[in-house]
Amino acid sequence: MAGSERSRSFGLAADVYETGRPEYPSAAIRWLLEPVSAPGQRPRVADVGAGTGKLTRGVAATGCGVVAVDPDPAMLAKLREAVPGVPTLVGTAEALPLPDAGLDAVVLGQAWHWVEPVMGSREIGRVLRPGGVLGLIWNVREQSEPWLRRLTAIMPGGRSREMFTTGPPVAAPFGEPVERTWPWSRPVTRAVLADMIRSRSHFITAPPERRAEIDADLTALFDELGLHGEATTELPYVTHAYRAVRP
Repeated sequence: MAGSERSRSFGLAADVYETGRPEYPSAAIRWLLEPVSAPGQRPRVADVGAGTGKLTRGVAATGCGVVAVDPDPAMLAKLREAVPGVPTLVGTAEALPLPDAGLDAVVLGQAWHWVEPVMGSREIGRVLRPGGVLGLIWNVREQSEPWLRRLTAIMPGGRSREMFTTGPPVAAPFGEPVERTWPWSRPVTRAVLADMIRSRSHFITAPPERRAEIDADLTALFDELGLHGEATTELPYVTHAYRAVRP
């Protein structure tokens, strides 16, 4: 299945996306918005590829005015449940339903790899005021322990880690983005781990027999870990955040 089709598959699994995917460290969100944040101001921010609002709620918690944009109405419906009161619009980074120079920042969480970078950069540049910020952020699972590497191997087709050594491709009107990282972890149950895998596009779009194989492999791994019921284990992440300022 083509990447553009997979990028629009998440609405089929909006519930497991909401329960399985992590939110973002508040320090990373504040850093993304730092160039447009000042006492007494309320920056105007669009969360593009917002999904169920994992990044949206963190941006809203900083006091910004935020609008959520996503190509999938089912994901936006879930976002409205999770983050009441945030305006939602159907659109993509390459075709934003927003006016020229009306925003202080545009942020994308786990989403820039779905974007055509030249078109997306140009369109985001259009809706940002001069001095506005493009902020990109990913939660990346650590691979430091054997069970973490097994978990990743169970779900093939994951995003290449090359992006986090070379940086995401960003085009005019933006220059090279700067990067910060934050290591952290979250406690997860067996059910949350399973939902995290089931929320991935490669699982959602796989044929039933492949999904059954993945579920069987997950069951075997969780049983070996002794992860039953409400028992938890720590799932380590490194959050990679990038920001670029519009001239």
